[in-house]
Amino acid sequence: MDKINIQFTLFSAFYSPLISTMSGGFLEAEGLDPDWSVAAPGTSALAALEAGSVHVAQSALSQGITALNKGEKPGTVHFAQVNEMDGFFLTGRQADPGFTWDKLEGAEVVMFKAGQPLAMFKYACHKAGIDFDKIKPLTPGGAADIDKAFRAGQGQYVQQQGPFPQQLQSDGIGHIVAQVGKQIGPCAFSSLAATRDWLETDMAKAFMRAYRKTRLYMVETQAIEIARAEKPYFPDIDEDVLADCIATYQELGCWTPHVEITREAYEATLDIYQYNDRLNKRYRYEQICAVPPETV
Repeated sequence: MDKINIQFTLFSAFYSPLISTMSGGFLEAEGLDPDWSVAAPGTSALAALEAGSVHVAQSALSQGITALNKGEKPGTVHFAQVNEMDGFFLTGRQADPGFTWDKLEGAEVVMFKAGQPLAMFKYACHKAGIDFDKIKPLTPGGAADIDKAFRAGQGQYVQQQGPFPQQLQSDGIGHIVAQVGKQIGPCAFSSLAATRDWLETDMAKAFMRAYRKTRLYMVETQAIEIARAEKPYFPDIDEDVLADCIATYQELGCWTPHVEITREAYEATLDIYQYNDRLNKRYRYEQICAVPPETV
């Protein structure tokens, strides 16, 4: 068995297509023994790729955009999609089947302060026709800090990835009122990155065989079965809550069977960053993305 090192920028059930390569035994079936980690807060997983300590990283196209905006050539490339939709939820204090986005204006929302979560959320507000500047953001820190703050009574709404919102709902603390992804539509939200040199290796080809099988598994397998296999990776989340989260993502359509980052999804992401004034120019697809190893 060859050791393959995988690093997540963020770790949540939203990234189940990568988690399930491990929990579903797909990497092992290709002769790969996975060792995984999560990047330290404020640290990009791409740094570990460039340092040579990691083979594959869960990342986002924004990392390539940031480098190009600085006039730098990215040292890594994004070669496969993880999610083609934003995976954040909005949870309120009360159940609200008739929720509309204008209810956020004037409300306190516990949310991410910066980065892609903020850029996507601002774009969602734009698509919903509301004024983001009328929202009162509360930004206590990372995902765990946001969850802790809402549980402690801060905010009327909270922006989170699954399975945090599903656990809040199960605990009777909040009620999911909206999905940000539905407001934005398809885009290249999160992806897998590696060095161009690694993509030429036999390990990369073995990884892609496993990943292709995993993506089919994600759309063809019942959520409870996926959740049961992933449960050891989420010791603090109830299994039925994890299954509920996975089923919701399956219904959202963020885990499509194909592995490549489509040009349509890429252009949609550029639109979002252009709206947020975080794009110096519309960079060519090939400057950030590559074709998955098996299809070269």
